[in-house]
Amino acid sequence: MASDSGKVVLITGAARGIGLATAHLMAAEGWRVALLDRDTDALDEAITQFDGQALKLLHDVSDPQAAPQAIRACTDHFGQLDALVNNAGVADFGPIEETDFARWRRVMETNLDGVFLMTQAAIPALKQTKGAIVNIASISGLRASTLRVAYGTSKAAVIQLTKQQAAELGEYGIRANAVCPGPVRTKLAMAVHTQDIIDAYHDAIPLNRYGSEQEIGEVIAFLCSARASYVTGQVIASDGGFDSTGVGLPSLRS
Repeated sequence: MASDSGKVVLITGAARGIGLATAHLMAAEGWRVALLDRDTDALDEAITQFDGQALKLLHDVSDPQAAPQAIRACTDHFGQLDALVNNAGVADFGPIEETDFARWRRVMETNLDGVFLMTQAAIPALKQTKGAIVNIASISGLRASTLRVAYGTSKAAVIQLTKQQAAELGEYGIRANAVCPGPVRTKLAMAVHTQDIIDAYHDAIPLNRYGSEQEIGEVIAFLCSARASYVTGQVIASDGGFDSTGVGLPSLRS
């Protein structure tokens, strides 16, 4: 199997969480990494963790001008682009009747438009390397849940966009796959999830726990790698079995 050492990956939303964990995993496997985020302070701190080996890209993926600038900076610096991980996203939860159009658009412009814009800009570079695209969707894109009308819909659209990318870009050797994380033990989740919510998730997930950022990153890194060279158009739920259980009745479990 071909080695991925020396290949280049650009990860959006890379200043923290799943994006940063993925960057560390791929750097350890020999990838050269470009970290893109719009949070200046968090990105500055994240970059220091790579001993000057990572490229910092301060951009907002919802800005149509940002994508070509970011891709150009990456290819100018590294000379190529082998994988794009579209991880940047916003989580804004609220009832349907309280989600006005401005709120809807704030979610869509990052979660969906950003994936579209970054991928469009990256296609010429990915053609040269027969590269990979990994879009981070969500379990909320596979199953409906309360308070997620904008978020869940945006992630469902990312899943369909991934399939379109796979269908249309395969002739160039470009692969496109989506990862749908289930509940993940991030700092943000732990800050807003009450003990009742945590207990309910544990009951509903067959593995009886939240996932970790690194566990999601392992799936992303695999899909970017040469080990997944014949995998495209796939939607992989990394969710501890959460999607497989449907609604579930915890009281019936032993």
